[in-house]
Amino acid sequence: MMEVVIFYISALVAIGGAVMMIAQRNPVSSVLYLILSLVAQAVLYVQLSALFVGALLIIVYAGAILVLFLFVIMLLNLRGEKFGHERSKVSLTTKLVFSLVLIMELAAIAHTASNSANLTGTSETVGAGFGGVPPVAELLYTKYLFPFELTSILLLVAVIGAVMMARRDKIDKERDVV
Repeated sequence: MMEVVIFYISALVAIGGAVMMIAQRNPVSSVLYLILSLVAQAVLYVQLSALFVGALLIIVYAGAILVLFLFVIMLLNLRGEKFGHERSKVSLTTKLVFSLVLIMELAAIAHTASNSANLTGTSETVGAGFGGVPPVAELLYTKYLFPFELTSILLLVAVIGAVMMARRDKIDKERDVV
């Protein structure tokens, strides 16, 4: 029963974070909501006994790529002039709802951990080794090698483009001063 509750809470947080990511006007807030959504998705993968995939979501996406997004946003100075000046009631309500959901998730995790006898793996419904290193590595480096490499090239081009745009803006500002 507790697994079902954790699933629904995590699913709602993931969907809510994704919706809020799209609804935000501020890119920094959008990235933070994306991190929230990815953490909730990692909880779903951990529930499926895919610990490696859940850890990858946290380490690679939330840890590395989103930090890169924040770096590019700050490099391009996309914060906007109104960041922090206006606070709407919707924003406060959203924060309170997500805080409540996070507290409920933490309570559910603590309850599940305290009743460790009730923990049952889902190995009956998924194949052995699901989400582990060997199956993921085998698929990643055989069937999905081209999309994997294409994604890395796309991220590299995005970073180079962001640096070039920031550099061009700096050169244009210097030219305007002279």
